[in-house]
Amino acid sequence: MAVCCDLEADINGEETFLLDKKIICSFSGRLSKLFGKSTGANRNKVIFNDFPGGAENFELISRFCYNKGEIDINPSNISLLYSAAEFMEMSKSVSGNCNLLEKTKKCIEELGYWTWPDLLVALKHCQEMQQVATSSGILEKCLDSIVGRLAITGEASPCASTSSPDSSGLRLSCDTRSTESLKNSFSRANWWFEDLSVLSPNLVEMLVKSMVSRKYNQVIISRFLLYYQKSKFFTASSDEKRQVLEIVIDGLYTLDPSCISCKSLFGVLRVVLNLNISKSSRNKLECMIGSQMDQATLDNLLIPSPYGTSCLYDVNLVLRFLKAFLREGGWRLSPTRMKKVASLMDLYIAEVAPDPFLRFSKFLALVVALPDSARDCWDELYHAIDVYLEGCQKKKN
Repeated sequence: MAVCCDLEADINGEETFLLDKKIICSFSGRLSKLFGKSTGANRNKVIFNDFPGGAENFELISRFCYNKGEIDINPSNISLLYSAAEFMEMSKSVSGNCNLLEKTKKCIEELGYWTWPDLLVALKHCQEMQQVATSSGILEKCLDSIVGRLAITGEASPCASTSSPDSSGLRLSCDTRSTESLKNSFSRANWWFEDLSVLSPNLVEMLVKSMVSRKYNQVIISRFLLYYQKSKFFTASSDEKRQVLEIVIDGLYTLDPSCISCKSLFGVLRVVLNLNISKSSRNKLECMIGSQMDQATLDNLLIPSPYGTSCLYDVNLVLRFLKAFLREGGWRLSPTRMKKVASLMDLYIAEVAPDPFLRFSKFLALVVALPDSARDCWDELYHAIDVYLEGCQKKKN
């Protein structure tokens, strides 16, 4: 049987295919409408500049047509095949029987029954072709299945601890368990961290939103975000690090404040200081830290001043923390929390008071930042004021 090559297809300028027009048009509504019932001896040519998946994917659908509508649809190609089927209008109304569009749709409907490795493969390919995968809806379905699988397979249903989440972070139940049991519980809860740490920042953002909407354990989400940040930093460029940090901070900001420790937030801050992240993300991080100022330590607050400034420590940053504490705390600002922050600030003021470059306006702002009711004793603060005034007197002399 002679092979007919009466259709030339230029795919995105990558490669040109010689095809049997009759065979291809019997599956593609787009080409069928374009050429109608043309049977002329002359070869026709079609140029596609935006074919999804490029020449490699066009070859796949060509094989589907030549193989009488049979093809292996798997997690690595389903996203591209579906998009190509839509692009080429490969529906049942054209072929008269189950076409590529119906077959890929059926596979997508069964996505919830895929194995975990298959879901990861599909997600990886969705990441490589995110625009195509997003428009087709496969990416959203894949992420939903991932989150649903995590919710189903999550062992022990850990809940947030009422103490600092930095200590154990998880609680198996209300009864007393050994430290070893807690460690094993966390190990079971974070088994998926490494698998999903390969995702791009954009996909992690989508993943976190899906997890929050599905009410997944927010302590585990926060731990994953911190794990993701550290794992990505090993090989990332400065721009990539900035993008990762912004996604991590934005993700943490959507969680309940009790789900991440103050210590962990200061760990993120130390990294942020060396990168020029967006003002919005920086403000969110400062708000999160400020809302937990009563859990901070003096060492946490002794942050060097930005390059180019003469002061020893970044007093402006601490003032912003205090402002956030007073604003974000709201009704939760119990007298106990206020007094803890006041004691911390007395230690901080005493530490920065000897700095000869600390302007009076900044020192005064630190002194009056908290209401009088926050302190039972003023001795430490008075002493720091004396130290600062003595330093001012020495500068004059």
